Amino acid sequence: MQWLLFSAWRKAYGDIIYLNGAGQPMVIINRTDIATELLDRRTGIYSDRPPNIVGCEIMTGGLLFAFTRYGDTWRRMRKGAHEAVNKVVAHGLNDYQISEALALARSGLLDSTAWDGYLRRAAASLMLSGLYGEPPLESEQDPRVRYISTFNEVLTLAFAPGAYWVELMPWMRHIPSRFAAWKRTAEAWHRSGSDEFLRLFGRVQEKIAVGEDRASFCSTLIHEAGRYGLSTRENAWLAATMYAAGSDTSATSMSWWTLAMIAYPDIQTRAQREIDAVVGRNRVPTYADMPHLPYISAMVKEVLRWAPVVPLGVAHRSTEDDIYEGYFIPKGTVVIANIWELNRDPGTYGPDASHFNPARFLDEKGQLISGPPGTKEDGHFAFGFGRRVCVGKHVASNSLFIQIAMSLWSSTLSNVKNQKIDVEAYHDEGLVVRPQPFRVDIQPRFPEALAMLTQECELRDR
Repeated sequence: MQWLLFSAWRKAYGDIIYLNGAGQPMVIINRTDIATELLDRRTGIYSDRPPNIVGCEIMTGGLLFAFTRYGDTWRRMRKGAHEAVNKVVAHGLNDYQISEALALARSGLLDSTAWDGYLRRAAASLMLSGLYGEPPLESEQDPRVRYISTFNEVLTLAFAPGAYWVELMPWMRHIPSRFAAWKRTAEAWHRSGSDEFLRLFGRVQEKIAVGEDRASFCSTLIHEAGRYGLSTRENAWLAATMYAAGSDTSATSMSWWTLAMIAYPDIQTRAQREIDAVVGRNRVPTYADMPHLPYISAMVKEVLRWAPVVPLGVAHRSTEDDIYEGYFIPKGTVVIANIWELNRDPGTYGPDASHFNPARFLDEKGQLISGPPGTKEDGHFAFGFGRRVCVGKHVASNSLFIQIAMSLWSSTLSNVKNQKIDVEAYHDEGLVVRPQPFRVDIQPRFPEALAMLTQECELRDR
């Protein structure tokens, strides 16, 4: 688990570490002010991504948005993604988010043994509705998303360090496919991915043609095609990679939050007291309650700080020679910000930085604050840096807020009998890190909770 190794190296070698792996210069950043200086303030130099031959070049044809090299294609995709996300938010994404939060809380009360599957379904369903204007999912195994989920799993493994020799020996990319099974497999995934993502995008085009489209990310890309200059193929891959990035990370953050509720029951109780005082028990939480639920908002910040699901972020690459406090950083250097270490730095967050404590984001009056100096409005570094910051970060935070609020309004989450909880046990899936599988017991907080959730779900056809 490289992020833990890099954190240990900080103690031995310092806050900024230079490596040379097989001729590739690398810089590891373990301190917040260094990361913000290089990756935020000098973003013009550090906005590129290092080349990835299998995952980025072959499997996705250079169209995997988060990994696309810095240049014209990335700029056009960034503009389209940013504006399309804002359009979806303005045209009712919150309704989708509330519906999925209701369905999630209801499902947890009906059968808490399947909670992890419900988290995945909720995230996938929201992405499907927001991106493609599709009806919600009843199962994470729905055929509409099964392929994308499988593709995402394969792609995540392709980006794992050491997955393919060609990443260390780039000359291998020139080996003919008939002599390289790894290359044939990657090319096959690209062909099938292109077919599936174009099919999904084509469904939106067909609905627009007959006047039946709903507000969605893809419909915005289609209606505003002239503004963004993206081809149909680029649009299809952009939407699919937004789905892949958003669904997996959202579900994983909720899994870490669930573990925190089990491990820190006093924090759960404090959050429930706030919800009871603001919402009561005669209605469900809504986004109108957000300004009055600062502890829940702080909880969102804290879970993203305490357990960043991509602990090493996505590597940057310098496009010019640079000097930082006497360190020479040559052009082409791979720069990795150890998000895990930045988010748990006692110098930034205090001596309890390794503990889950939402109160660190509240002032003495209990009102929400952005966070320590240098952490920007997010209060953490999980969403990345500079021009490469996550375009959907507000959507992600809002989804976490309403799912957490709805779950704590209706339910109490507890450990199951004889299960030992270890908040430092990690399941590394390549880029994304989940907690080791665990079970949770979910019980209603008051007798009417399940009936109220069911009624609200029926009103929304969920």
